[in-house]
Amino acid sequence: MTAPSPRLMVENLQIGGAGFLVVDRVSFTLGPGESLGIAGESGSGKSTLLLSLMGMMRQGLLHVGGSVRLDGRPMLGQSDAALEPVRGGKIALVPQNPATALNPSRRIGAQIDEALQLHSTLTRIDRAARVLDLLGRVRLPEPAIAARRFPHELSGGQVQRAAIAMALAGEPDMLLLDEPTTGLDVTTQAALLDLLVDLRHRDRVGMVCVSHDLGVLARLCDRIAVMYAGAMVEEGPLVPVLTHPGHPYTRALVASIPRIGAAGLPLPIDGNPPSLFHLPTGCRFAPRCALVQDACRTTRPDLELLDPDRKVACLRPMTIPAPVTRPSDAAFAIGAPILAVKDLSVGYAQQNMFGKTTPRQVVEAVSFTVQKGEVLGLVGESGSGKSTILRAIAGLAHPGSGSMSLTRDGETRVLAASSTERSLAQLRSIQLIFQNPDASLNPRHRVLDLLAQPLLLYGKVARSQLRAKAAGLLAEVRLGAATLDRMPAQLSGGERQRVAIARAFAAEPDLLLCDEITTALDVSVQAAVLELIRELARKHDVAAIFVSHDLAVVRAIADRIAVLRSGRIVEIGPAGDLCERPVDDYTQSLIASILRIPA
Repeated sequence: MTAPSPRLMVENLQIGGAGFLVVDRVSFTLGPGESLGIAGESGSGKSTLLLSLMGMMRQGLLHVGGSVRLDGRPMLGQSDAALEPVRGGKIALVPQNPATALNPSRRIGAQIDEALQLHSTLTRIDRAARVLDLLGRVRLPEPAIAARRFPHELSGGQVQRAAIAMALAGEPDMLLLDEPTTGLDVTTQAALLDLLVDLRHRDRVGMVCVSHDLGVLARLCDRIAVMYAGAMVEEGPLVPVLTHPGHPYTRALVASIPRIGAAGLPLPIDGNPPSLFHLPTGCRFAPRCALVQDACRTTRPDLELLDPDRKVACLRPMTIPAPVTRPSDAAFAIGAPILAVKDLSVGYAQQNMFGKTTPRQVVEAVSFTVQKGEVLGLVGESGSGKSTILRAIAGLAHPGSGSMSLTRDGETRVLAASSTERSLAQLRSIQLIFQNPDASLNPRHRVLDLLAQPLLLYGKVARSQLRAKAAGLLAEVRLGAATLDRMPAQLSGGERQRVAIARAFAAEPDLLLCDEITTALDVSVQAAVLELIRELARKHDVAAIFVSHDLAVVRAIADRIAVLRSGRIVEIGPAGDLCERPVDDYTQSLIASILRIPA
């Protein structure tokens, strides 16, 4: 039986600008029902490659060389009018930021209906039914209500699902997925991946999926390509690539993944990717490689066959398992309780599709304590109340009932419900790090100004010592003093998150609240941020509450874990015991939903 001819062909593709290439000599083919995963750190060219498959270019970039063909049709160098019937009907893109795919001024249902008008012959009545069917397939609750919502009225995970529903409206033959599950909890993520796998096998939809989560790629893809500094360094069948990587960079990526069955922190990759303007003369990974030799610094390896079905760009490739040794600080002594939450309940007013407002209880009778130096993890599905608990502790959400108390210098005081009613000392003691640093860092201020605000507000430094103190804070989060004069837009996502962490520690807090702070980071940066939070919490004897929908991430950093379901704690205990011997059925289902990479 002959293999099906490729639908998508990419040959020696080069995309870049004056003096640099974002995508450098990338080639692959994809047939009906096949799925290719693309992995690599931020800035490796993954999203730029994905856009080029749609015949699109980021501003300032040009098609330098090579080709992209879909069913024999060239995709680059064509007008938007020529590609209009192809985009959405033959090939569709789910972007990393779903807000860029949705019009904020139009209802969700109307936007999906518009895609159906462009790419189907359904009647108005049939289109309305199809809209609800699509929203139901991506597990949006109450599809009829969701269809009438505007994008800003949905949660981040719900907006992501709506974007996927819109991409599926035209029933494309090829689906491009750019971080499709970012921000989704494990159960919703598992259901969406089941849907995508079903599309592959039942409808023979080809897929190219970019993700920093190798577990997502392991669930969805047959093959994987690893990119570094714009070039492919390894490509082949997913299982052998992940279990016995041939390139040192692939091995380092695999080692940076948190695993539910392993105690301690994952291993971050030392150093940073090179500037595309100043690439190393030899192997691009040589400055960060633990196995580097002299020849690696002078000779750039080509992507060559390692075995009949795998290619590796390395002068001395190996097929040995990636290291999974993790540091442990189990001997660290946890201190006395610093925060006590008792019978906390928080509710909001919710408006239905008919405009009627009804109360909705988000958190119900939650109680727990946090000790000095301890990291407490809060996990649960979207809407379980995790972030609401953090906002209540920070004084940003008013509890309906219950109490919170903070112990400082041996004295325990009740925390007022609102931050405006708290003393300056209490405000200093509790610092919140948000999920998206872009939303919390003023884009018009230099990093120095951002760090100066808490230092001056809480009287921690004289103005003459401001720059030196700010540089010291950056050093603690492993950023150089040159960062002080940069604007947030000049930093990578991981660097912006480190600035947000430095700003929180500028206040010298007693309690740190971390709200999904690693969700949008690639695995290597995530590993570094987890290590940083744990290290700083231990060093400064600071307690931390770490919220995440990813139980494997929480397992890596937390001393204890509390599992939330529908606003209630259903199980709480030491991280190892809870993950290895869960008692509650819901906890067991969360652990069962965790995506695992082949071992």
